[in-house]
Amino acid sequence: MRVTNATIRAANALTARWAGAVRASEDGAGGTVFSAAGVWPLLAFLADGAGGAAKAELADALGLPADQAADAARELLGATGAMRGLDSALGLWTKRTLELRERWEAGLPAEAHGVLTGDAAADKAALDAWAVKRTGGLIDAMPVLLDEDTEMVLASALALRTAWLQPFRESCWMPEAGPWSGREVLGLWRKSTLLDRIGVADTPQGHVTELKVLGDGAIDVHLLLGEEGMTPGQVLAAGVGILDRRHPVVAGPRLPYGDVGPGLWVVKERATSPEPPTLEVRTVAYAVRADHDLLDHHEVFGLTTALREQRPGHFPGIGDFPLYVGSARQSAVARFGARGFEAAAVTAFGMAGAGMPKPRWVTTTVKAGFDRPFGFLALHRHTRLVLAAGWVMDPEPFREDEEDY
Repeated sequence: MRVTNATIRAANALTARWAGAVRASEDGAGGTVFSAAGVWPLLAFLADGAGGAAKAELADALGLPADQAADAARELLGATGAMRGLDSALGLWTKRTLELRERWEAGLPAEAHGVLTGDAAADKAALDAWAVKRTGGLIDAMPVLLDEDTEMVLASALALRTAWLQPFRESCWMPEAGPWSGREVLGLWRKSTLLDRIGVADTPQGHVTELKVLGDGAIDVHLLLGEEGMTPGQVLAAGVGILDRRHPVVAGPRLPYGDVGPGLWVVKERATSPEPPTLEVRTVAYAVRADHDLLDHHEVFGLTTALREQRPGHFPGIGDFPLYVGSARQSAVARFGARGFEAAAVTAFGMAGAGMPKPRWVTTTVKAGFDRPFGFLALHRHTRLVLAAGWVMDPEPFREDEEDY
């Protein structure tokens, strides 16, 4: 199933807005990770059943008219479900006493509807099992608050795995400056002749170096290093802007000599034989996990009105029962290593030798070093849909048994 550019832009715009609202410090020293692609379809289905001010706020957060939201959500779910390396699912659970509008329920996947029994422990166990199954164990619990007032749970799960087309090599790395100075971290290194994998974008907030790490199944990860002083939100929003082609980018083959961007240098080096220009990349392995309460940023998601308890309810298109949003949470995880990347999110509402000959030739080397906190976007290469985004504050430590040479 194809997904329209309008839907992709709308979902990616939510990534940029959420990045501006979430600070890495909210989730501790380890950074953060989140998936707007996991939230957007849920907001769309809620907008389809909403009324009044709640409907208008949800439509504004979606970036699409409310009457187009459900179709766009189905389109997005169908497209993500067909992407190699990506598993996505939607789930709906209701109390037996909650009668849903036939039109609204029919718009959801037929296999999505389950039942809330009223036994909080049993219901929580069933929801947790769904989260584990749908993410291959990357997320072990459904991020939802269940109590006697919970009438309905609407949830999404997203899990992606990709193996690098060109793996990295692991080694101990001790950055010489910055917040990781003096630490022994698990460094990742690789060298190639594909200079177009790196580029420098000129954005209103500052220059950003973007490295494209390509995976199989068309799932890629873009590493983003901004100028010192740029916030995580500015760097991640710049990454989305690069995807949308809103910022000019100077690609690796066109970079001049010298210090050309954050963590990026182009130099002339002696070589023992004729060699083409090369790209040398050094970065770090990382694992980040985060739990988000979406209601902490209710205005970003268009939930300001919808979280207020009132009669009549905010969602007349879902059913007669006066529903409101009691909780909205997401649990997310991302891991970047030498051989690949994996990430998941569940959202619920309720990195030598001797005898070398004398160098006779000169070659050009583009050197990139991600040696301080940086952002990342995991995306589908062809549609440019951002599936997960995050910020790396604390790289994986180096252990002796991890060195591969």
